[in-house]
Amino acid sequence: MAVKANYETVMVISMKQGEEGIQAIVEKFKALIEKHATLLNVDEWGKRRLAYLINKESEGYYVLMNFESEAEFPAELDRVYKITDGVLRSLIIKKGE
Repeated sequence: MAVKANYETVMVISMKQGEEGIQAIVEKFKALIEKHATLLNVDEWGKRRLAYLINKESEGYYVLMNFESEAEFPAELDRVYKITDGVLRSLIIKKGE
């Protein structure tokens, strides 16, 4: 049996996507995580000011998700973050015991 670990991911979504576009991206990643892992918690922080401009944008929509998965999945999640239009930044960390 594969060993599972707890992970936390934060993504910043472009405000240019509009409200419906943002929700579509959030739902896309919820579904992806639920397909390959156990989604523990979703916390939408909402619109926040960025510390510095990213692609000439000063605000982004922040979403925090906690999940439990096998070690291979976070790399795939990161790959999908990078190729998804509208995701300005993302971070995935493995939570300690």
